[in-house]
Amino acid sequence: MSRKLKRSFYARDTLVVARELIGHHLVYVHEGHKMVGRIVETEAYQGPEDLAAHSAGGHRSPRNEVMFGPPGYAYVYFIYGVWHCLNFVTREHGVPHAVLLRALEPVTELPGKTNGPGLLCRTLGLDRRHNGLDLTGDVLYVEAPKNKPQPLIQTSPRVGIGDKGEATVLPWRFFDTRSPFVSGRRTRPSEP
Repeated sequence: MSRKLKRSFYARDTLVVARELIGHHLVYVHEGHKMVGRIVETEAYQGPEDLAAHSAGGHRSPRNEVMFGPPGYAYVYFIYGVWHCLNFVTREHGVPHAVLLRALEPVTELPGKTNGPGLLCRTLGLDRRHNGLDLTGDVLYVEAPKNKPQPLIQTSPRVGIGDKGEATVLPWRFFDTRSPFVSGRRTRPSEP
């Protein structure tokens, strides 16, 4: 039997949450159909100091408002006029941190690709309507599977954030090197 994660899981250090999500199952229940994918890649964003975060410099807008709220809620945004991206709000209320889900390994049959943040949202049918969903509810949540295979986790700089100064090279991307569903680069940077 799997165990749904509680809000206390998300109300912790964002880097710890991003790492520990690897191997857990993302569950989305839509029209009675349960879609499940094993989380195999994440990225941590820690504004306002993190220049790659949507909350960099304390920037607050209708788009990122959910990041400033309590932990354990979905932050879904639209990017490049094409893709939706799913994030989990972490830390305590007022601290705008989040973890981006970058890739899922299918557990149940999924109707498309899941090896990228936009692809996994498209496959699951997640969009701005899901922004602000409570991750402790019954629609979108994360489970700790009973027989969780041990991931082999590596880190690298985050993907596709452009030149954000020192934030560009921070090793805040976590991925399971054993999964063929990881998107992008698989190499670990040299340690500073």
